[in-house]
Amino acid sequence: MTVGNMESAQLFDAGNKGRGLRATKELCAGEVVFAEPSFSAVVFDSLATQVCHSCFRGQAKLHRCGQCKFAHYCDRTCQTACWDEHKQECAAIKKMGKGPGENIRLAARTLWRIHKDSGIVSDSQLVSVDHLEDHVADLPEEDLKKLKADVHTFLEYCSHGRKQHSVEDVSHILGIIKCNGVTLSDQRGLQAVGVGLFPNLCLVNHDCWPNCSVVLNHGNQSAVSSALHSQRRIELRAVGPISEGEELTVSYVDFLNLSTDRQKKLQERFHFQCSCEQCSEHAKDHLMMAAAEREGNKPSADKVKEVTAFSEECVEKIERLRIEKDYHEVVSLCRDCLEKQSDVLADTHLYVLRVLSVASEVLSHLQSFSEAAGYARRMVQGYMKLYNPNNAQLGMAIMRAGVAHWHAGQIEVAHGFICRAFGILMVTHGPNHPITRDLESMRMQTEMELKMFKQKECVYTTRDAALMKQPMISSF
Repeated sequence: MTVGNMESAQLFDAGNKGRGLRATKELCAGEVVFAEPSFSAVVFDSLATQVCHSCFRGQAKLHRCGQCKFAHYCDRTCQTACWDEHKQECAAIKKMGKGPGENIRLAARTLWRIHKDSGIVSDSQLVSVDHLEDHVADLPEEDLKKLKADVHTFLEYCSHGRKQHSVEDVSHILGIIKCNGVTLSDQRGLQAVGVGLFPNLCLVNHDCWPNCSVVLNHGNQSAVSSALHSQRRIELRAVGPISEGEELTVSYVDFLNLSTDRQKKLQERFHFQCSCEQCSEHAKDHLMMAAAEREGNKPSADKVKEVTAFSEECVEKIERLRIEKDYHEVVSLCRDCLEKQSDVLADTHLYVLRVLSVASEVLSHLQSFSEAAGYARRMVQGYMKLYNPNNAQLGMAIMRAGVAHWHAGQIEVAHGFICRAFGILMVTHGPNHPITRDLESMRMQTEMELKMFKQKECVYTTRDAALMKQPMISSF
């Protein structure tokens, strides 16, 4: 699909939700509804030296901007391609002596571009970026204090320029970023590395069980000439069949939270009360808080309450220890927590799933693949009862489970997981995304290893039968 082509979507009045986008034709699962380049985007401060500020790819060795010493690039072609965005930023950082927070830098890039090109930069852009909702009037007192501090930092950061920005303009753009900023991932889709503004995407409303997903396409920056590069862009993809006239939706929060918790997060961040079918009917909440059941017997309510409280404490400790990189203690605590949860909380319980996820990830890091694979399999079984079948996070979790089983030498199970993950990510990410291509390579490799394994198994079965002078019973 051509970047900026909006033929498959149109703006409409979505009633209580305000503006929205709907399909102008029938769409199939995996179809790109539209692709949109960022109006502005920046790398997170914490990853400023590890991620290219042009293509947002993580790289081991990056070249630093010789002027501001802050921005980093893959090479000269990426730096040249980004110069138009970085030019004013470079002077501002050089004068300030350091790069301010990502929201300040994104606000500055946004305002600089508005003043240079206006708020609409293409015929396909449906709304001016400065006409997006800011919800500044809805901010609580603490958030207003932080906003005022950010405005002060912004004015200090941009004080060198000819154009002086008003407090109202800066507050408005910072409010827009808070409500509409889209997190950007690295080239493998495994780590959040930055934030950007995409005006058309901002018009797509939320649903906890959406019909679309969003993925970042990093474009192609391999050509020596930056003129031949393809743009970094988001792609809105249908995760299932969509009827003509149906509203297009994405999920602003992870579904793997109780409906009340999702509603709370949406109210705090985006200032609306979600009334989607999943929240209204508290769908799957019973599974996310379910007690274990063995042969029709369930633990007492007091026991469930006790273990749930213990699990909540454990999850907090586990996360803290993981941040501190005390991985062996993380594993020990995960094992203790899972043992305590056994026969009390179901494998679809949120706290069980969170512990299983961390345990499988950390054990894989420590190369204890057999144990990691066991936890990953349990986690996937729980996820599959909760997530939409074409949910990107489900696909990534299944992929991780496949890799853990592969390293553990369980080729047949690994191949099954990898094939299933490939099917999901073909829908959510498309065939040309790096992670989908990686999965395709893994699928072919595990298929080849599985065939070799079965051939050897057949040879050994034939040999054993001959040695025992018994007829061979085929296992196929």
